[in-house]
Amino acid sequence: MTRSHPSRRAVLRGGLTLAGLGALWRPDWFLPALSADDVLVPFTDLPATLNFAPTPDRRLLDVRTIEGAITPADQFFTTQHYGHPAIDPDAFRLRVTGLVSRTLALSIDELKQMRSIDVVAGFECSGNRRPLQGLCSNGRWTGIPLRAVLDRAAVRPEAREFIFFGADHGEEEVEFRGRTFTIDQAFGRSLPREKAMGAGPLLAFALNSEPLTAHQGFPLRLVVPGWYGVANVKWLAHIHVQEDPYLGKYQARWYRTVRQEEIEGSTTWTETAVTHMQPKSFIARVTQHDSRACTVTGVVLHDGTPLRSVEVRVNDEPWQPATVDEVTADDRYSWKLFTWTWTPAEPGEYTLVSRVTDVRGRVQPTVEELETKKTFLEDNSQHPRTVRIERVG
Repeated sequence: MTRSHPSRRAVLRGGLTLAGLGALWRPDWFLPALSADDVLVPFTDLPATLNFAPTPDRRLLDVRTIEGAITPADQFFTTQHYGHPAIDPDAFRLRVTGLVSRTLALSIDELKQMRSIDVVAGFECSGNRRPLQGLCSNGRWTGIPLRAVLDRAAVRPEAREFIFFGADHGEEEVEFRGRTFTIDQAFGRSLPREKAMGAGPLLAFALNSEPLTAHQGFPLRLVVPGWYGVANVKWLAHIHVQEDPYLGKYQARWYRTVRQEEIEGSTTWTETAVTHMQPKSFIARVTQHDSRACTVTGVVLHDGTPLRSVEVRVNDEPWQPATVDEVTADDRYSWKLFTWTWTPAEPGEYTLVSRVTDVRGRVQPTVEELETKKTFLEDNSQHPRTVRIERVG
């Protein structure tokens, strides 16, 4: 089914819902309709000059323009390290090699003949952070469960590491004990056996019921619901199964999080791989109605763990419960949209911030609580936004 996306003006003015997306999707969440007196309240904490024009290697989503749960494909964020490889879909073959009983070389047509499923999943780049929060999106992916292809290859019992190589590649310098040499490196990421053979990962060939674009990994990509974007390898060309850990640049060296921990009075530094998303929320926009009440609209990104609450507060006032979109609340890996109604007492500057708590008790941390994390990746800190209310009543 092809999904159409009304313009932002149509959504805001008419309160339209979007077309259905099949058995896994119900009518979309819509934003409150604007009346003639409604205005979008600008954030005063944004840079004076904003540029969301796409570059050859990056596209940012302007979160202030989010219309509903599904991000249109031409607005979906993208970033990559080796450009956009040109792939002939007729010649394309997905290779599966290594610790398998049957090596495979599957065409796109052969993959599409297998039973496909739809998964609604949102994710962000692990480097997504303030002030723009633009490296995130949410979409409906169509593809083949990774497990189905691995079962066809008959993975051997000793297999522990599943490596996913994209068709994109570039020259990299590798240093070893004072010696440096150059190699041609394909982009690669790996999953452990329990994750690769689980029910989540998908070999996707469509986004929002349309074939993948070159920016989104045409003709095939990996989607790992609940994990940061780096794990969702685009232009997937080769799956290699082995026993030993994979130590490629973008697995073992670049995408690592370094934290300081105190263990029994001693300072310890830990390094962990960037994998599942940390619970995070941010305010996307503020709309004022009739020069009085305001609607605060925001986004929650998470790893699929159910949410316990989303809260918003103004300045240093007590936290107040926000309303989480009931439509996407039932879709485990979709991002969640929330709203909160706020009536400013008087004109002036205000600071608004949100926080999310999941059922595991993980509370979105403040910036101060993340100070022991020394790398900028996985920044899920609370994001205060400042606005100026010009008039009330």
